[in-house]
Amino acid sequence: MPGVEPDLIHPAGVSAATDKMRADGLPEDAVETFALYEAELREGETGVLPESEIEPLDDLPDATELPDSDGSALGKAVVLKLNGGLGTSMGMTKAKSLLEVKEGLSFLDIIVRQVMHLRERHAGAALPLLFMNSFATRDDTLAALRRYPDVQVGDLPLEFMQGRVPKLLEDSFEPVEWKADPSLEWAPPGHGDVYSSLRTSGMLERLLDEGYRYLFLSNSDNLGAVLEPRILDWFAREGFPFLAEATDRTESDRKGGHLARRRDDGRLVLRETAQTPDEDVGSFEDISRHRYFNCNNIWVDLEALDHTLDERDGVLGLPMIVNNKTVDPGDSSSSAVVQLETAMGAAVGVFDGAAAIRVPRARFAPVKKTDDLLVVRSDAYELAEDFTVQLARERAPVVSLDSDYYKLLRDFEQRFSGGAPSLVDCERLTVEGDVSFGSDVKVRGEVTVRGPRRVEDGELLEG
Repeated sequence: MPGVEPDLIHPAGVSAATDKMRADGLPEDAVETFALYEAELREGETGVLPESEIEPLDDLPDATELPDSDGSALGKAVVLKLNGGLGTSMGMTKAKSLLEVKEGLSFLDIIVRQVMHLRERHAGAALPLLFMNSFATRDDTLAALRRYPDVQVGDLPLEFMQGRVPKLLEDSFEPVEWKADPSLEWAPPGHGDVYSSLRTSGMLERLLDEGYRYLFLSNSDNLGAVLEPRILDWFAREGFPFLAEATDRTESDRKGGHLARRRDDGRLVLRETAQTPDEDVGSFEDISRHRYFNCNNIWVDLEALDHTLDERDGVLGLPMIVNNKTVDPGDSSSSAVVQLETAMGAAVGVFDGAAAIRVPRARFAPVKKTDDLLVVRSDAYELAEDFTVQLARERAPVVSLDSDYYKLLRDFEQRFSGGAPSLVDCERLTVEGDVSFGSDVKVRGEVTVRGPRRVEDGELLEG
């Protein structure tokens, strides 16, 4: 293989990287999972999924057409939020879920209140709420949860820990050493790690022992992802082992993962940008061809997950994603590394009988950048009585903020010190250059604002 001498290739399951993981006390299932991906990398696998191997999906079952829930499955349901992110892309240094996002409430506040409302509405359903934290988010998150003493169900833990894997040098695939900050030698293994971590933490066994069967899994920064009893009932009634929620792709989703069907066996698959060959980028971004965007709202039958992990000796074997980075994300001159990751939605291609369902756009409202944060904070979204976050218009406006001035949260907050402008009548807002906004600003139609300038209090921007 180019860049790798034969005597550097280790026997399967044994390498400097896996030795490092074992020395760090990581679970053996996690070590063996990483060993699988390291072996694929050394054998020349790139994790790409070319257009020639997939075909677009036809119509999916529609969640809006499902009958009302009778609540029969709620007593066996659990809500799990992926909460390992720090929001580093926005310059944050604490759990992203603690960011104020709507009406003075953080993601965490709204998530807890969504679940508490469901418990009140469906008396008798325990509906445990769990978080998968990282070492970076655990303490802050648990401290914030102390404000909600009633959220914990019995002595069931509120959280378990995400795994971590070594970063590998790009030229040799050996584990990187970074004495300036040894913590940077490690990376999260992607949210596909949730299935392994459920088991290695003991949480999967605990949930099954206590009679829970159905898991609703989503990212903590997606406030549209609330457990929907109608989908739960259908999922349980049909006996699916795994169900992925998808929504119609829009222009803003062109670079996001889409669902498709594999040609050779007809199974559903998830394809992410990092898995797309350069020559297939055009078809990947064609939203009329690949119509269904993966929401990362997942339903899992815990018994099926346990059985599948048993069959595979604890290694689920999700498709590998190779991400090229620098060991210090803040220093582009630091050593080039690869991070081996997996996506939780990719498990749709692992389970026999896995399915997908079309859901309204309101179930996908993530905040990945300050552009998204501005939209969710604005009146384009409303916080309903059940604490769901609902679009106040047919489609979310498209916002593009100049990254030189708005990428970091502190810069964003400074320039929107008067609060988010009204975007309920906005189709598109583009901000170029250094622009600060006063309070009670309204944006209508398609608007481009160029700086340097200040938008005064109460000003109407109309294109």
